[in-house]
Amino acid sequence: MKNIFKKGFILGFIIVFFSCANKDKKAHYTSVKGSKPNILFIMADDLGYGDLGCYGQDIIKTPNIDKLASEGLLFTQHYAGATVCAPSRNSLITGQHMGHTTIKSMEKPIKEEDITVAELLKDAGYSTGVIGKWGLGNVGTTGYANDQGFDYSFGYYDQIRAHNYYPDYLWENGEKYPLKNKVIYVTDSTNYAVGIGSAAVEKLEYSNDLFTEKALKFLDKDREKPFFLYLAYTIPHADNESFLINEHGMEVPDLGIYKNEDWLEPKKAGAAMISRLDSYIGKIMMKLKEKGLEKETLIVFTSDNGPHQEGGWNLNFFDSNGDLKGMKRDLYEGGIRIPFIAKWPEKITPGKTDVIATFWDFMPTACDLAGVQTPESSDGISYLHTLVGDNKHQPKHNFLYWEFDTSISRRAARIGDYKLITAKKRGSDTSSIELFNIPKDISETNNIAEQHPDKVKELTEVINQFRH
Repeated sequence: MKNIFKKGFILGFIIVFFSCANKDKKAHYTSVKGSKPNILFIMADDLGYGDLGCYGQDIIKTPNIDKLASEGLLFTQHYAGATVCAPSRNSLITGQHMGHTTIKSMEKPIKEEDITVAELLKDAGYSTGVIGKWGLGNVGTTGYANDQGFDYSFGYYDQIRAHNYYPDYLWENGEKYPLKNKVIYVTDSTNYAVGIGSAAVEKLEYSNDLFTEKALKFLDKDREKPFFLYLAYTIPHADNESFLINEHGMEVPDLGIYKNEDWLEPKKAGAAMISRLDSYIGKIMMKLKEKGLEKETLIVFTSDNGPHQEGGWNLNFFDSNGDLKGMKRDLYEGGIRIPFIAKWPEKITPGKTDVIATFWDFMPTACDLAGVQTPESSDGISYLHTLVGDNKHQPKHNFLYWEFDTSISRRAARIGDYKLITAKKRGSDTSSIELFNIPKDISETNNIAEQHPDKVKELTEVINQFRH
């Protein structure tokens, strides 16, 4: 009888302990929901899953981002909205996957009626700002940032002009902000850059340095309202126009700690770009601490898509995609799985999570934090439960979807562990089909489509919903 009593007591204690622990997590979630913290969303451009020390990089030094990861939550299965810039940013800002986004591949302005996270947060009482690369519509179009919910904007509006790290001007609140650099406008063999793409012949002011200066000033302001700052750096994107007239397109003011390495200069410059980005993050973190904003600010750091191989950069040299297959413009994991780190002292417990999340989840998460309703137009799911450690109650996606069209029409969908990728050449009647079990085959080397026709059918049905 004593043993039975003892076992029953222990079992009862365990049940009570875990139910109390779960209650505490739910209470923590409830207290955080609608608390209106500051939100600082920092995005790199073409930074690979393997480019950071906290994701396994051994050569390029990123101590500040690694510190951010050690003090925050590192996501191992976070996905970009797309495998290239503009549609990925469209997904982030409007909370939609590519089946519904205005921008599919080539640049065009988002629509006036598109609902943005900035509009929702502004209506909820936030001061809003975007600094860096916008890419969702130029001044005078329906995509102009200040007409899409941002109180303040500074940087590039145009995708191709953003290739040049030393432009002759940037934009601030719809007005040209002249710089001292001298540029020439260039055209490559495809003519895609006619009248837009530029290369600097005198390099005096580095755009990303200016982004950091403007961001520090934004954070330095005393304000009664919470803020949402979307800080979109262009590092380490290549300047392909500069590559046409210079030795390489990895533009950076100096080679930093890599100056004396026995590497080709594009590799030194690319590594220096990433470490320079890391130094910016260090300055931003110091400013938050100096202003006493650290504990009331959710900081997110991520990249818009996978790593590139342009401008003289070779992603294999630094293993920029880690164990993942593919890169920018691919729908393999290397093109769409991205670094994603979230820090919020005393709210987020440091660690790692394999919860699957996406760019289109940011809008509902921000809405949860602001205490406002997520619009029906959003395809996302709030990951606030995950941020506060309550994975038991974290909703899951029914499916994920991506597409990318060039001369080849590519589609991808994921349900649970399985991901399907299809590719069809323009004018062809047949598609290639690849099915992978992602947790078992992170490098996507084993096509199991023939062994799982039921999964192929299920995922094809998802893809067919969004064919256009």
